[in-house]
Amino acid sequence: MLPDIAFFDAIAEAAAAETLPRFRMPVTIDNKHASGFDPVTEADRAAEKAIRQLITERYPEHGILGEEHGDIGLDRDYVWVIDPIDGTRAFISGLPVWGTLVGLYHKGKAVMGMMDQPFTGERFIAKSGESVVKRNGAVSRLSTRKNVSLDQAIMMTTSPMIFPEALEPSYKRVEASVQLARYGCDCYAYAMVASGHIDLVVESDLKPYDVGGLIPLIEQAGGVMTTWTGGRPEMGGTIVASGSADLHEAVLELLNRN
Repeated sequence: MLPDIAFFDAIAEAAAAETLPRFRMPVTIDNKHASGFDPVTEADRAAEKAIRQLITERYPEHGILGEEHGDIGLDRDYVWVIDPIDGTRAFISGLPVWGTLVGLYHKGKAVMGMMDQPFTGERFIAKSGESVVKRNGAVSRLSTRKNVSLDQAIMMTTSPMIFPEALEPSYKRVEASVQLARYGCDCYAYAMVASGHIDLVVESDLKPYDVGGLIPLIEQAGGVMTTWTGGRPEMGGTIVASGSADLHEAVLELLNRN
């Protein structure tokens, strides 16, 4: 049996109890990479620990794929995919575009997902047939924008610098074709696609925990999310999220043009 929305609410509250008090406060930052900068904070670790505890207590037979504390039972039918703070760079910069991502996979496919942004008070949750946002005690159904051509589209990516040299020309073709390109919103950009405020997110080098909670939000709001070659996005990699199938097809054509 799939969890109910109330369980996702409990997860979000447990994580927020660890992240929100540390946001815009002095926090210890560790670098996970010997070269470059891949930050992790005590807020990341504490939030994932709180999430994992709730899942383990309620669904001990489920697997867990987490960014900070390792993996359990990835061969099980149900696997939870956790990113306690997606957008740690934004978190340590005081920018409220980070979020707690939790997805549930069934036999490898994302079936439920959540992006919680406790500072703004927005909680985006999706299950089969429904994608909603909870804000100020109200629940609103999400719907992507339709009938938007590529030259009318608003596109976001975390940074144009994330693309390796081999993929940069493909990305630049898309950026040059849209009406407006903006940078830096991490998981919040995907929530804005689901909400119908922007039309497109293009990224690369993503991990499963970067996308697991977001796939259902996009798909159940009427959008499309795949790899650059049109494959399922659950394992990350090069990712495109679009508000409509027509827009998605146009973007894939540009990304794969020789």
